[in-house]
Order: sequence, then C-alpha cells, then structure tokens
Amino acid sequence: MGEGVSAAAAVRAGVLARLRGVGGVNGVWEGAGVSAAAPFVLLGDVVASDWSTKDAAGRELRVAVTVRDRGDSPVRAGELAAAVEAAVAGLPRALDGWRVASVVLLRSSVVASGKGAWAAMVNHRVRVLAE
Repeated sequence: MGEGVSAAAAVRAGVLARLRGVGGVNGVWEGAGVSAAAPFVLLGDVVASDWSTKDAAGRELRVAVTVRDRGDSPVRAGELAAAVEAAVAGLPRALDGWRVASVVLLRSSVVASGKGAWAAMVNHRVRVLAE
C-alpha cells in the first residue's frame, strides 16, 4: 500500500514538480509566510481522507494552491491561475507507489487581497489508489 510514501506526500511532490513548470512566476513555495516578489505560487495544504475500495487502499486529497500577484488588475493573476489549473490537471498518473484515478478542479477564484494585491485560489480533488 504505497510503501514508504504516503499518498499526501506523493501527491504533494507531484504537484510541486508540475507547479515549478509554470512560467511567468518568480518562484513556487510550500506553505505560507513567504516574502517573495510577486507573482509567485504557494502550495498550501494537501488534506487526505480515505477513498479505499474492497481490495485497494485509496485516498482522496484536497490540494490548495494560491497565486499571489500585485498590479492594477486581476487579469495576470487569473491567467496564472489558469496555468496552475493546467499544471495540476497534467499530474502524472503514477506517483511513487500510488496511481492517480482522477484530478478534478473544485474551485478557482481571484480576489483582492489589499490595495493592488491579488490572490488566485485554485483547489483540486485528487483521488489515488495504492499500486
């Protein structure tokens, strides 16, 4: 059952690798509290719940990604959010002992987060089964 690597760790590593391929950002980081020049991407929580079958261990994971940007308009943040959506949707189907069954966009929104600051939140559901 995903020997040695948890589903959350495998999905986090896979998503992080995909996010590092997103162009137009000054970096990709994990967690909050990053002081970086905008625009940048933050990989937030990866929350796991059981999604097992009779004969296979499985997990459903919620993946939260935030794009932080500055500017007069939310347009660039929205474009970067679309790039994040595509990156996560392209997650490899084999992840360190786990097989990806599905990747579904749950929500994508861009909100003002201060004067001239924007946050695009992109949330996915990833379902995996142990290989």
